[in-house]
Amino acid sequence: MPTSDTLQLSLGPVLFYWTRERYAAFYREAADWPIEIVYLGESVCSRRRDMKLDDWLGLGRELAQSGKRVVLASQTLIESEADLRDLRDLRKLCDNGEFTVEANDQSAVQRLSAAGLPFVAGAALNLYNTAAIGVMARAGMQRWHAPVEMSRHDLARLLADCRAEGLEAPCEVLAYGHLPLAWSSRCFTARRHQKPKDRCRFVCQQYPEGLALRSQEAREVFTLNGIQTLSGACQDLRHEVPTMAELDVAVARLSPRAEGMAEVVVTFDAARRGTLPAPDPLALVDAGLCDGYWHGRPGMDNTRAEATS
Repeated sequence: MPTSDTLQLSLGPVLFYWTRERYAAFYREAADWPIEIVYLGESVCSRRRDMKLDDWLGLGRELAQSGKRVVLASQTLIESEADLRDLRDLRKLCDNGEFTVEANDQSAVQRLSAAGLPFVAGAALNLYNTAAIGVMARAGMQRWHAPVEMSRHDLARLLADCRAEGLEAPCEVLAYGHLPLAWSSRCFTARRHQKPKDRCRFVCQQYPEGLALRSQEAREVFTLNGIQTLSGACQDLRHEVPTMAELDVAVARLSPRAEGMAEVVVTFDAARRGTLPAPDPLALVDAGLCDGYWHGRPGMDNTRAEATS
């Protein structure tokens, strides 16, 4: 039976649009964090061009020198004429010759598979069954990210079925961060500022943790991030780390936030080492957290908050 200390931690790609200076400062700090894997790259919007591939490769080399395994993330939604022209960038990304690539759409899968290159299958590929996982494994997949809305019970059954069929590709789970829920041809952040998508003036850079979308009851139900819609609350599965280990999950992914990320990483590192402090029933529960999908409930539910109330 695996133990929590065999679980690796990964730092997902930054989903929000930051400045070059902010990226550089963030990854300088991340080089010293107790994580094994770091994902780099722009996976949301092709218009975000502050960072070129050479910039990401430069950061990757620095992180690799610090002992991190670096993965380059591909774009998730390629649907416009401009995006099709940017397939040249996808080819360069896949053929970078240094780092493994996370394929977040089928064009990246096709390119990597045709070149005989191993890849990580991102959550947006929607691998819900052994048939899909088998197809990806034969194409060269070396690790796959479980769909973010998959419950622990469904994941347990799927992993058991994979073992029974000899599919040994390791599984990764989003353990912390805003849940990526949808992508659109529209940019809702630009629309909020009454600007067209192709002349957005990069207004999403004003929101380093996304733009909160609240209900009439003032509850943060979603987070707008350009063409991407995220959950309003951050999924937090730090107390589920032992369960992940029992399920044979290989990697727990932590999605970057603009503030407080070092503390998040330290907390998850403590959790996998079995030193996470017991929850204080008198302490206030962070209302900005959720874990509903993991427990087979609506995603915005916070079962730990309910247990302490």
